[in-house]
Amino acid sequence: MRIAVVGTGYVGLVAGTCLAESGNEVTCVDVDEKKIHDLREGRLPLYEPGLEELLRRNMVARRLRFTTDLGKAVTPAQVVFIAVGAPQGDTGDADLQYVLAAAEDIGRALRQYTVVVDKSTVSVGAADRVRESISRVTDVEFDVVSNPELLKEGTALEDFLRPDRVIIGTSSERARKLMGQLYEPFVRTESPILYMDTRSAELTKYAANAMLATRISFMNDIAALCEKVGADVDFVRKGLGADKRIGYPFLFPGVGYGGSCFPKDVKALVATAREHGLELDLLRGVERTNARQKRSLLAKALKHYGELADRTFAVWGLAFKPKTDDMREAPSVELIEGLLGKGARVQVYDPVAAKVAERYFGNRVLYAPSGYAAAEGAEGLFLVTEWNEFRRPDLKRLKSLMKGHAIFDGRNVFDPAQVREEGFTYYGIGRV
Repeated sequence: MRIAVVGTGYVGLVAGTCLAESGNEVTCVDVDEKKIHDLREGRLPLYEPGLEELLRRNMVARRLRFTTDLGKAVTPAQVVFIAVGAPQGDTGDADLQYVLAAAEDIGRALRQYTVVVDKSTVSVGAADRVRESISRVTDVEFDVVSNPELLKEGTALEDFLRPDRVIIGTSSERARKLMGQLYEPFVRTESPILYMDTRSAELTKYAANAMLATRISFMNDIAALCEKVGADVDFVRKGLGADKRIGYPFLFPGVGYGGSCFPKDVKALVATAREHGLELDLLRGVERTNARQKRSLLAKALKHYGELADRTFAVWGLAFKPKTDDMREAPSVELIEGLLGKGARVQVYDPVAAKVAERYFGNRVLYAPSGYAAAEGAEGLFLVTEWNEFRRPDLKRLKSLMKGHAIFDGRNVFDPAQVREEGFTYYGIGRV
């Protein structure tokens, strides 16, 4: 099948590469000439495990191409994916200006029946607006489909190639059949393709992320209560997760959620409801809890030290989660800004996000080549992102390198008893 993907950000690159991997002829389009040049050379603008290898393989096989010429990509395509940015607008809802501009450009390039697919995370009703934008500039027959991305950064290839479900929003039988053929290779293990109307598909994406964010904030509220009453959140979590109605996923307390999806999608869902005269009080509470949680490690440090000025601290982990270099809404950003604002010196280490971090902090922090180098001379260590390499550090070596011996474990990775046995003061999230 001939496919065009408009937008070469995270969603567009993963979708285009995976669709090429299943044998389709895919052309990815972007207005950024440098990005397209780099992609043609096999250089990615982001980090995602396995993506570079898969992209290069499909380029060599000539199933995957990159261009700045939208018309050249769209005109022969049977399916065109819109995967451009939909940033958060002033009201909290998705700003559709780039999506609608892409739709209009696509409309001008249509020469045959084409399925135009909303892959960007868009507000409820966006498919109708995309349809209107295309209709204004063409008489060629087309259908608009909502196909929300359901990818997790760090496992995006697995999520696309072996999804637990695919959501297709359309009222057109012709579009439904074509999309079913396109996704059939990815659901051979009986994962369902769920067909529905476009607005239900659009809302499903927001609702799924809001539910997961709610579980995280709920556990962070319970962790805060554990600290007040002397309970251990690890035991509480195990007791909750053993209930089959609840389960364990997303029940881990920590320093809050971040990334490009959860914060934006929760705000967008709240904004959408407000536009229709409904206040989602639960989700507003989810946001407040998450904001509080991002400040929790700094609050623990202030309580422990009193003053932070002229002290040196190490921060392990900058990305909002492991296996990505994405620092959008990352808890590390608020923590580091808080430490710097209190006059502290900060030494940071992340396996892949250091270059991204430079855009946030410039030369205001020291970028260490390893976790141990970051800890050298530090009075305290903050663990913010639970990369595997941080899970079993050499505590004796760590103690010998550090000037002070306090550990602020923002992901409850370490064994508190073991850490304390080595002479550290330990602070976790909801732990005794």
